[in-house]
Amino acid sequence: MKLVGLTGGIASGKSTVSNLFKDAGVPVVDADVVARNVVQKGTGGWKKIVKAFGDEILLDNGEIDRARLGQIVFSDPSKRQLLNRLLAPHISSGIFWEMAKLWMKGCKVIILDIPLLFETKMDRWTNPVIVVWVNPETQIERLMSRDGCSEEQAQNRINAQLALDWKKSEADIVIDNSGSLDDTKQQFQEVLRKVSEPLTWKERLRSRDGLISVVMCTAVGLLLAQKNLL
Repeated sequence: MKLVGLTGGIASGKSTVSNLFKDAGVPVVDADVVARNVVQKGTGGWKKIVKAFGDEILLDNGEIDRARLGQIVFSDPSKRQLLNRLLAPHISSGIFWEMAKLWMKGCKVIILDIPLLFETKMDRWTNPVIVVWVNPETQIERLMSRDGCSEEQAQNRINAQLALDWKKSEADIVIDNSGSLDDTKQQFQEVLRKVSEPLTWKERLRSRDGLISVVMCTAVGLLLAQKNLL
């Protein structure tokens, strides 16, 4: 099984590339979806957040006001780190469970769409690592347009993350999303070709079929050894 890391920065277009993989039939584990699930009302993650940040971050229906919580953590690094510490175990478990379900289905390639891929050290488990990059000017413009925030607010949110240029330097594959959607799609086709290449023998061993083959070969070997001993 090949685990492909996909990451980027806020408003870099990572979700666009993630959707392109889905459209191409490649399974994607989306950490943002997992994160939303682990903070639903009544869950362990929800209880930890309410205890740490108070009822002021709740909507009338009891669900977490993500916009309000975002304002708090993006303006205070210590609170952002606290939130990450509280949710990291729940999100990691959710991601591994989604991976396990895809593994049991026999999927050969899985995309791990994780915004904090480097921060959580999960890049160690993925190969290749794809970074969706965008130039700073375009990133700010897109973020302001998407969220309706000021330039200062947009810059603060960008500064709260690891520098996108640093992520770019650590990537195995870079998709430049500064241009048009057609430009991105053209780059994506080459990336899709690379991640769809035949699995290495190590990746085959990690797949469901590879494990079954190992178990069968081991069983046959034990039976033959037992037969020779009798």
